[in-house]
Amino acid sequence: MPDKIDYASVLNPAQLEAVTTLEGPVLVIAGAGSGKTRTLIYRVARLVETGVDPESILLLTFTRKASQEMLERAAGLADPRCRFVSGGTFHSLAHRVLRGHAERIGYDNAFIILDRSDMEEIIHSLVPELRMPKGTPRFPKRSTLANILSKAANLQVPLEPFMASEYAQFIEFVGPIETLDALYARYKKLNQMMDYDDLIINFRRLLEENEDIRHDLGLRYLYIMVDEYQDTNAIQADIVKWLGQGHRNVMAVGDDCQAIYSFRGADYRNMFEFPERFPNARVLKLEENYRSTQPILTFTNALMAPALEQYTKCLYTKREGGEPPKVVDTRTEPEQALYVARRIKDEMGRGRPITDFAVLFRAGYHSFELEAELTRQGMPYVKYGGFKFLESAHIKDFLAHLRVLASRDDAVSWVRILRLIKNVGRARTHAVIQWLKESRAPLQQVDQWPGAGKRLSGFKPLAELFSSLSAKGVTPKAAADQVMAYYVPFLEARFDDHPRRRKELDQLITMAGRYKKLRGFLDDLTLEPPASSKDLGAGDAGETLTLSTVHSAKGLEWPVVFIIWVMEGRFPPGHAFNDPMSLEEERRLMYVAATRAKDRLIMCYPGQEFVPSWSSCGSGAGHRNGLSSFIRGIPPDVLSHEAAGARFGETITEPWQGGHAGVRGGAEPGAGDLASGDRVRHPAFGPGVISRFIGDDKVEVFFRNAGRKLLHLEYTTLEKM
Repeated sequence: MPDKIDYASVLNPAQLEAVTTLEGPVLVIAGAGSGKTRTLIYRVARLVETGVDPESILLLTFTRKASQEMLERAAGLADPRCRFVSGGTFHSLAHRVLRGHAERIGYDNAFIILDRSDMEEIIHSLVPELRMPKGTPRFPKRSTLANILSKAANLQVPLEPFMASEYAQFIEFVGPIETLDALYARYKKLNQMMDYDDLIINFRRLLEENEDIRHDLGLRYLYIMVDEYQDTNAIQADIVKWLGQGHRNVMAVGDDCQAIYSFRGADYRNMFEFPERFPNARVLKLEENYRSTQPILTFTNALMAPALEQYTKCLYTKREGGEPPKVVDTRTEPEQALYVARRIKDEMGRGRPITDFAVLFRAGYHSFELEAELTRQGMPYVKYGGFKFLESAHIKDFLAHLRVLASRDDAVSWVRILRLIKNVGRARTHAVIQWLKESRAPLQQVDQWPGAGKRLSGFKPLAELFSSLSAKGVTPKAAADQVMAYYVPFLEARFDDHPRRRKELDQLITMAGRYKKLRGFLDDLTLEPPASSKDLGAGDAGETLTLSTVHSAKGLEWPVVFIIWVMEGRFPPGHAFNDPMSLEEERRLMYVAATRAKDRLIMCYPGQEFVPSWSSCGSGAGHRNGLSSFIRGIPPDVLSHEAAGARFGETITEPWQGGHAGVRGGAEPGAGDLASGDRVRHPAFGPGVISRFIGDDKVEVFFRNAGRKLLHLEYTTLEKM
């Protein structure tokens, strides 16, 4: 028998309570860097140690890699049986259950899973069926249509009110888009396809409509743990409720202050509603931080203090020392890039490795000037956030040949395969797909299509490929090798950078070698898509600087973190002022960025830059907005403030006044010390947020209870909160 763990010696009191509370519902509010993962790992170990069958424990995370790492660590603590705990994502669990019960919702068990680009291709192919009048202006692009349909599905709201709220610029097309939604649903059902959203929607439907499935899964998974619960949407919260309805042994772990995925349909209110879904739930807080210095935590505590809705917590650490976070006005964007690059270079000269640094930003385009400066100075970097690896054309082309082996009627993949062949356009592609479906001809006879003449010589090599792929006993690795041999001529003809793209395809082949069945390989790629070739196992990125959007940096940490463009109109972005809840999420995003720092935090903004006004509607108007309102309200003893000149080392330390005093470009004319983003109280309307100033004498405020109001500054009283 493995040795028992002395939990009290390796966990703090709050973690120990969470780990040893095994029965009943528990909500763990885990602050940034407070040992959330450690708590989950030790709780898995504790359950197994007390005699719970590992396979009756379910650990739900947002990436399969996260659950695998947790279970490996739990197994390494004391008991190797922890590896047999059922771990995975909501989507992988849904996929597993649906494969066994698809007939209950009108599917067969061999349904096809669509990834995001497949979804966009199908939607695009269905648009002509809307028969929009010629010359119709501004009809949404395929990616926007996919965003609309996907988010409305995740939020479970009708299209019209959803579009009125989030896509008002396209509200005139709500009728055609509703028709498109119906066409898309019918196409998927007819072709036995489910997209990523369908997996969890259909899983919830299975649980709601089938008591026997709920009962069986309840007996199978007697203990449920959910990581990152603040990132679940309403559908996933319902799934947790149905799975844990019988035994109620559910632990949800998360941090409402790190809820930053509303654009994907996530709803941080699930954290607050957990005690309602599971009455008498225990609520525990992890507040001791093991990552950052106290000055950084003091700043992040102050940053979140004005939040309208949160589980109040105060992060602290036993680490000693540390300097206050810096706010640096670099004057211009080029000087911001120069300041960051040279500051890092100077630190490296003192012995810090380049891997100790990260530069974070709100949006991908914010780093363009910095990337140019790093290139000029010969500093290697890797950027995260933006284009996804599996959305690359060469990856999609390559995988299409394998997908039709697993699902011969996968029309989306056939389009990609056939359009590679010379002289095959849209009409011939459609004709071939129809012929294959109606004739049920084997794939290796694709060259027997009646329209394949001498001018279409590309059909014969394709038929030969499928003939070799269809041979008995072909492994996923062997199949991928054969597709590579076939596809390389197309790759070299289509892409100037084909050597780089071929290396990425080589990584796919390596990954295929880990699987015994082709469907498992393809399903895993769809359910857990790698963000880059590095994620496929291409090896260490080497000694590089990390540049990342804040969303992509969540869950990571570095000794030194720079946050750039902490400027009104950039972070928070101007559009956030349209909605108090969007502004709240931007505050949480800033919190996530700041809590990535372990030892030092430097925030930069080019205070003299002209930022286009979010209210100018493309007129070209704008203004110098100054420092982010999130930071302007921080108490004066929490931050140090600097103004950096163009030459490296020319840094002027200025007294930090706190609030809004002394911040250039921060306040609006005629507004006293008020500025956009300030939280205020009105004697009649109550608390609200200033969204914008109109002229010198009017202010628009979003009130929590009274909505949007336009007030005249001369005749109103606003108290800054």
